[in-house]
Amino acid sequence: MLETFSEHFDIERDDRSKPYGFRWQEASRGMAVSHLTPQESLLLQLAQEHLRNLLPPRLMQSMSGFFDQARRNLDGYPDNPQSTSLEREWQHKVRVVATSQPLLPPTIAPGVLEEVSEALYANRWLELDYQNAAGKRQQAKVMPLGLAQQGPRLYLVCRFEDFDNERSLALHRIRKAQASTLSFERPKEFDLAQYDADGRFGFGYGEKVRLTFEIETEAGFHLTETPLSRDQDVQVLNGEWMQISATVVDSAMLEWWLRGFGEAVRNIRKTAVES
Repeated sequence: MLETFSEHFDIERDDRSKPYGFRWQEASRGMAVSHLTPQESLLLQLAQEHLRNLLPPRLMQSMSGFFDQARRNLDGYPDNPQSTSLEREWQHKVRVVATSQPLLPPTIAPGVLEEVSEALYANRWLELDYQNAAGKRQQAKVMPLGLAQQGPRLYLVCRFEDFDNERSLALHRIRKAQASTLSFERPKEFDLAQYDADGRFGFGYGEKVRLTFEIETEAGFHLTETPLSRDQDVQVLNGEWMQISATVVDSAMLEWWLRGFGEAVRNIRKTAVES
């Protein structure tokens, strides 16, 4: 059947060995969706931008025909009368902006993201050549459990062979990666959302504290609109200062955040919270 399709669509056949391999040709329009509306085209293009590093490259590649068609729709492809100027303009009217100083993404070695994503998707062991921030290089076999994007960086959450605790490895520090043919049973007790909630991406260990500090009103006003926690309490001390109390996860990221206010924050106190 694929041989028949290859005669009518932009599909190329690799006949170097049997069974033959088939794939869409480079820049192929693929299997177009004739009723893809301008709104759906816009949604697909936005999805491509935000998911390109979070979905397996193979899955993204399988969707390339739809992404290409969405782009053609928004660019006003001649044979697609659905495209309108309003939809084309919309992608230039919305943007996700940085909450801190914007940084360029670090360079990830060729093939690393593909191998990491493949091993993560298929629950396969991953063999790594990793160099930490101190420059120490090591070979390791890890169990990939999650992939997270934090600002411009991507992190792999994994367990090293013969260990039962999780670590986060920056993808740009992985020099080489190779997905193994050996599979593993994903630990039922691991939950990526809980790992994040425990502050592990902020270099914490899930230990909650009752944080209390005083902050200049002008510097801390945004906390009255975007609180640190649901149980946050705000007390106005005078026209220039206010006191904030909230239950948060203690972490290095919390310390960096507090230090970022400089002299606008004072009297910082932390009290351990029993879990």
